[in-house]
Amino acid sequence: MQNSNQVFFTTTKCLDWKPILLTAKIKDIVVQSLNYLVEAERVSIFGFVIMPNHFHLLWKMMNGQKREYVQRDFLKYTAQQILKELKSQDYEQFSKLWVALHDREYQVWARHSLNVPIWSPFVWRQKLGYIHSNPVRAGLCSRREDYKYSSYKSYQLSNQSWPFLTISRSGKGFI
Repeated sequence: MQNSNQVFFTTTKCLDWKPILLTAKIKDIVVQSLNYLVEAERVSIFGFVIMPNHFHLLWKMMNGQKREYVQRDFLKYTAQQILKELKSQDYEQFSKLWVALHDREYQVWARHSLNVPIWSPFVWRQKLGYIHSNPVRAGLCSRREDYKYSSYKSYQLSNQSWPFLTISRSGKGFI
């Protein structure tokens, strides 16, 4: 049985790795949704990065919330908002998300996000480092601090630009 206090490293990709998360407006939909989940005391978020075609989170559910339900609600809401934004601002990109399945016409997120339980401080630091290095490895910037949609600056530069973020360098006390 899943421990409700378990921290997870989660990766959610866009359907077929399509670069849907390109604009600040689209990325901000994800950020605002994360902020809402924290304010509603459903989750704590310890690290994140939003890439053009996927995102990573280091997070834990709060107050007995089940990860599957929180994640489902989060992905459903963000998909609806992203589709709404793309339909009005970038119809070409919107039309690329047409899937015509029995339960939906359009789809933003691939099914079955990767969820890896964090079981030690070593794994915590490893996953947080992976999150923070992702934009550099992908060639989106040359230095981690140059990428806006990441928790890196909050950790390394004491720049608390993300109010929803809980800083923990080691993971101790959270795993």
